[in-house]
Amino acid sequence: MPDDHDPAGRAQAELCGFGSDMSPVNTTGAVTRVTPESSHEPPKPARFVRASRAVPRNFGYRAAMELVYPPVVGLVKTMFRVLDNKITVEGAEHIPSNGGAVLASNHSSYLDFMYCGLGAQPAKRLVRFMAKKEVFDHKISGPLMRGMRHIPVDRKAGTGAFRHAIEALRGGEIIGVFPEATISVSFTVKALKSGAARMAQEAGVPLIPMAVWGPHRLWTKGRKKELTKRHVPVLIKIGEPVPVTGDATPEEITATLKERLTVLLGEVQAAYPDKPSGPDDRWWLPAHLGGTAPLPSPANSV
Repeated sequence: MPDDHDPAGRAQAELCGFGSDMSPVNTTGAVTRVTPESSHEPPKPARFVRASRAVPRNFGYRAAMELVYPPVVGLVKTMFRVLDNKITVEGAEHIPSNGGAVLASNHSSYLDFMYCGLGAQPAKRLVRFMAKKEVFDHKISGPLMRGMRHIPVDRKAGTGAFRHAIEALRGGEIIGVFPEATISVSFTVKALKSGAARMAQEAGVPLIPMAVWGPHRLWTKGRKKELTKRHVPVLIKIGEPVPVTGDATPEEITATLKERLTVLLGEVQAAYPDKPSGPDDRWWLPAHLGGTAPLPSPANSV
């Protein structure tokens, strides 16, 4: 990573919004995969593999087996089954089976990245997430994050993380980002940073939008975590790639990405099978759907 006092690095991190609010484990579980062909039929379980090895040689990925990711995946898949998380993935066909891509998701829960990785599993891919450096400094989560080869972000010096991500993308990795940078307490898509668009443009890879809805009921900002809560549905919907070629600026691409994420999030919210159990349970719905979540900030509506 560059020097912590590097002003260019600080500006890069602030502009791009690197280093989301993330918990330390990324994995997958047994899910229902919805495809265009099967959307009107009873859903079938997705087929998954244990690991992907398409990564840059200089990171040591191609030469080495995935030693940490598969056991963590297996552990959390078991947890999902025990808790009877009813997870549905739709649009997985938009994840490329090979080559780099930027996977950009909305952010409403500390657990989002666990579920975002599910969207890439039908394509037999693993996702490397960008997370704040403090997660890597922790004595427990740090070794796991490094073992799964996620990318640490020092928000005081973000240039190194940006270059790390570009190199990984060019080497065939899928990089997961949360362009809102922090959790949206309104449960709507707030203003995005331009880092996802800049990475996709510079690396010449697809920019794929994804919406996740449901994990915030287990753990989100300002609420007590309920990690053992059972039978919570989680809906994951992946959209078509956002065009990043041509003369479009990163800001224009980011505006399009925000529109796509807003539509996807609206669709999974509308399709969500659970309803609040009573007035006190309306906290997990956004205000425009009759919930008691805070209204979006005017600054975040841009």
